[in-house]
Amino acid sequence: MQMENKMKYMGSKNRIAKHILPIMLSNRKPGQTWVEPFVGGGNMIDKVEDPRIGADANKWTIQALTSIRDHLDELPRNNTEFTEEDYNKLKTSDDYKHKGYAGFAFSFGAKWMGGLRRDTVKKRDYVSEAYDNSKEQSPKLQCVNLICSPYDKLDIPPNSLIYCDPPYADTTTYKTGQFDHEAFWQWCRDKTNEGHTVFISEYQAPSDFKSIWEKEIVSSFDSERGNESKTAIEQLFVHESQKVFRTPLEAAMGVYW
Repeated sequence: MQMENKMKYMGSKNRIAKHILPIMLSNRKPGQTWVEPFVGGGNMIDKVEDPRIGADANKWTIQALTSIRDHLDELPRNNTEFTEEDYNKLKTSDDYKHKGYAGFAFSFGAKWMGGLRRDTVKKRDYVSEAYDNSKEQSPKLQCVNLICSPYDKLDIPPNSLIYCDPPYADTTTYKTGQFDHEAFWQWCRDKTNEGHTVFISEYQAPSDFKSIWEKEIVSSFDSERGNESKTAIEQLFVHESQKVFRTPLEAAMGVYW
């Protein structure tokens, strides 16, 4: 499974998709709706088949993905079509139709309006690179139902497969605001009890959740500014009450863990 570099987005799971997607897909039933309540840059949902629902509480995230999915021909193709002056206007105005896209794709570390992305020698055209990535991703987002909604207000079809990539607890480089982690984990329990198949990406989880995959990840949201990289153990969790296959081989053998 080839994993391309798609929309730049802080906290993107694009680089671990090749590890965790086969696990989740081996547990997906025919016709089961794939639901992502924290869809982010769409770097997971763009690699699975329909039916798919991608939701996010951040309206700019959904606007960005909608721009890539539906309006590729309107996106700027180089840094003469979208300049530093255009970027600075985004700080005080919402008039630009594709503000969501520009606010993520052209910013340092893909952090929302985190300052215009540039290299030290000023040779790279990040607008052009973002367009090339969007051109690859756009066909893969067709038919994804994109919804702006908090995770706990999202209308989820019965017996869906839900993949959650929430704001991580105890991280200082990712501004999570007032995200209630205890309420989130209870929601995961409730959804499991309702018959959904629920997977969660996190560094840690309550004791009644079990890790079915882990990998040490080197990360830095501001590597372009010279910030030091950090390492963490990325994990994929399910509730202890949930039977799952940990590998496609286990699925083929019908051996649950």
